[in-house]
Amino acid sequence: MLLNPSNWFTWTAAARLLDILVIWFVIYELIMLLRGTRAVTLFRGILVIIIIKIASWYLGLETVSWVMDQIINWGVIALVIIFQPEIRQGLERLGRGSFIQRGRTAHDDEEKLIDALDRAIQYMSKRRIGALISIQMETGLEEYIETGIDLDADVTGELLINIFIPNTPLHDGAVIIKDNRIASATAYLPLSDSNLIPKELGTRHRAAVGISEVTDALTIVVSEETGEVMFTRNNEMMRNLTQEDYLNYLRKQLIPAEPERHNWFLDIVNRIFRGGGHK
Repeated sequence: MLLNPSNWFTWTAAARLLDILVIWFVIYELIMLLRGTRAVTLFRGILVIIIIKIASWYLGLETVSWVMDQIINWGVIALVIIFQPEIRQGLERLGRGSFIQRGRTAHDDEEKLIDALDRAIQYMSKRRIGALISIQMETGLEEYIETGIDLDADVTGELLINIFIPNTPLHDGAVIIKDNRIASATAYLPLSDSNLIPKELGTRHRAAVGISEVTDALTIVVSEETGEVMFTRNNEMMRNLTQEDYLNYLRKQLIPAEPERHNWFLDIVNRIFRGGGHK
């Protein structure tokens, strides 16, 4: 049976649209993968090179164009070397199916993280056990994670408490949480030189302020002298937080309100096939 020309056109248009959507989906996932890592800065550099290449071609700058061609040709090998950690992490996430499951399980994971932090903070605050916990947000913390001992462990209140028990191998330094997992312990965070930090605050507090000056990490400090709970983020220091205060803040920072999503992909496909039936 011969296909109706109008139906053939509809199927061809749908196939082309699907082709474009798949490419855009891959680009979107790549952006999400690179977000919050040092690869973002390098990716911006690549965009600058591409813009210079296009401008030199348009303006007829042959030497500049040739140099950009060499950078682009050899840059592929350099990118594989530079982005090796990100490529490995992306393949691991793809193998675990986290791309597909990310939207469905994100809130559950964040709630478990908040619950684990709450139990650890309450235990350590009451017993005046000093603690320093930094949570990666948008800015990558890889250079600080590498200064500690790799753990790659689930975040539980019990594990956090055991890490910071005095005179244990892992209690000194910071715990860094990345992607709802404990990435490392005993990590070194930069100390702040700010004169605005009260003199009664110790090294942990200066480290918490220091990391907030150079990244957007959310950092938690439990004072071993007073049991006081302090948070820092974006160069802001929040002291004497009650349980209600920090739980509200954690939920606000870690579980942002999501706008209502419209399934534009299905909408477009439905319109195409509905349109194919009209003459």
